[in-house]
Amino acid sequence: MAWIFKDSVLLAAALATCLPFFSMAIILLFTRKNPRLSCTISISAVTVSLGCALYLLRTLWDARVPLEYRVSWLAADNLVVPYGYLLDPLSLLMLTIVAVISFLVQVYSVGYMAGDPGYSRYYAFQSLFAWAMMSMVVAPSMLQLFIFWELVGLASYFLIGFYYEKWSASQAGKKAFVMTRLGDVGFFLGLIILFLGYGNLGITDINEAARANAISPYLASIAAFLIFCGVVGKSAQFPLITWLPDAMEGPTPVSALLHSATMVAAGVYMFSRIFPFFAVSPDAMSVALAVGTVTMLLASTMAMATYDLKQVWAYSTVSQLGFMVMALGAGGYFAGVFHLTTHAGFKALLFLCSGIFIHEYHTNDMRIIGRRGGRKRGSPMVCMTVGALALSGVFPMAGFFSKEAILGVLAGHPNKIWLVAGLLGALMTAYYSFRLIFFLLFTKGGVEPPSHGPNSHGHEPHEEEHRGHIFWTMAWPVMILAGVTLVLGFCQSSLESFLMGAGTHGAVPAAHDAAGEHGAHGAGHYVLLAAAVGLALAGIAWAWVEFGRKKASREGFLARLPRTRELFGRRWYMDDFFRKFLDRVVYAGFTSLFTRNDRRVIDGAIDGICAGTVGGGRLFSFLQSGMLQYNLLLMITAVGIVVLLFLL
Repeated sequence: MAWIFKDSVLLAAALATCLPFFSMAIILLFTRKNPRLSCTISISAVTVSLGCALYLLRTLWDARVPLEYRVSWLAADNLVVPYGYLLDPLSLLMLTIVAVISFLVQVYSVGYMAGDPGYSRYYAFQSLFAWAMMSMVVAPSMLQLFIFWELVGLASYFLIGFYYEKWSASQAGKKAFVMTRLGDVGFFLGLIILFLGYGNLGITDINEAARANAISPYLASIAAFLIFCGVVGKSAQFPLITWLPDAMEGPTPVSALLHSATMVAAGVYMFSRIFPFFAVSPDAMSVALAVGTVTMLLASTMAMATYDLKQVWAYSTVSQLGFMVMALGAGGYFAGVFHLTTHAGFKALLFLCSGIFIHEYHTNDMRIIGRRGGRKRGSPMVCMTVGALALSGVFPMAGFFSKEAILGVLAGHPNKIWLVAGLLGALMTAYYSFRLIFFLLFTKGGVEPPSHGPNSHGHEPHEEEHRGHIFWTMAWPVMILAGVTLVLGFCQSSLESFLMGAGTHGAVPAAHDAAGEHGAHGAGHYVLLAAAVGLALAGIAWAWVEFGRKKASREGFLARLPRTRELFGRRWYMDDFFRKFLDRVVYAGFTSLFTRNDRRVIDGAIDGICAGTVGGGRLFSFLQSGMLQYNLLLMITAVGIVVLLFLL
């Protein structure tokens, strides 16, 4: 083990990924009864991980080739399963994002979760999540990535269902776990097919083979379709959208952690991680583009019909993930990764600001928060507005730069329907974002709607004890994220040279420049820019007319379309479809058939054997009467029969 300490890069990678695991183990085994010590251990571990991630990013910023460390983990015949680290621009960037968000969320949680009886357990789960996510992003092979991918899902299940005593929270955790597993089944089958067909699951090996056309297009298409199922499940793409809004049942800091750039962005990261492999199959890329577009549009409509503060941002997360998948499906590697990066900052900002309002007013309902004077909370209100502007794509916020990059990619696509869909999504995003902002700013006193209706989860159980007290640990992370949102967009050129330069070493297909980014720099760039900004401002103006101005009814256009409002509010009846599918196909069909088979065939066969054994025993019992003369007669008869057989 001494050789680890001689390589500072390897040591930093090991510390960054392993310390959260040791933190989790120590908390669960030794310090659960000491909340303050548990909190200190967890935050200390993630602080060191953040320092190591920043050190790696700075040290390897100008690296010409990726660094890869591997050791044999499992070996059987010709199969060797390695464990190690892959440090290239994409993994370094994502490692830094995860470390920054995890650190800020844990600091924020010191105040938000104060007084909660599960305080130590909460920080243990936070450490588990940080360990799994960081280990996943630096995995050198798809098998190691898949293992930690599943551990990320486990940690998310624990965090979403943290308030397990609440029925809705426990059900939300189960729903998230089951629906993401549906996608993971396809993901794992895709890895098996890729391994059997190509014989290697190393990420750099797969990407280089794809660039060299060493993988059969037929094999690549089948494997890519199946692996993309993992993206659909983890990143809540159509049709597995509906689990993510229900994940709001966890504490608000958990929502910030899951929705910013960690758990739900894992699918987009995996897509980016083996982007050259996906690019081998135009069919798979087209499917990804279509799925991302449908997801983006559907989630945007759902966000228009809810009054739940956290659900609006949850639907926006689904929509923005759809934007990222659209960019990648259209060939825009950098645009997709760049939007993932900027989205991490402003989405964490939006959720953490929401947590301050929820912590103060004990409701998720934006109408109630507005009536109780939410606008009086100056700092969180300003910071949330900054996040909403970034989400809407308004200059100079970070979201403006990354969304323009995506629209540029779509403009370069031969089929302009995708660009039209992207522009429509930009309009709807601005509308539903500022619908929420104007509700908080301009809703005045009156009769409050019920806070526990279908569009509100209410508040977390522990919050009643801390009404009106905003901890400094909740304020600083919000301010830091607001600052990041303001300046990150201006780092676009640096990030592009970092991700697309020599250090990528085959991370992006050679055809990418022509197919992906051409639209962003072509003659129509300024027209596209004006259209996108104009639509974002139009969406804000639309929201102002309906919810901001003095004479606004604050009902919105959906109030005049009750059936459409119900359609959007019930998530296009997707949950109803899944419910009926389970009841009529799974339970009434497969489950009933399997139950009948179990009872009639399996149990019937066993019962028949048992009955035959009992009957045979009873039959042979007549041969034993307990009388000596009958026994002697039977024995002599049997001997006589044997003698006759020999004589004949």
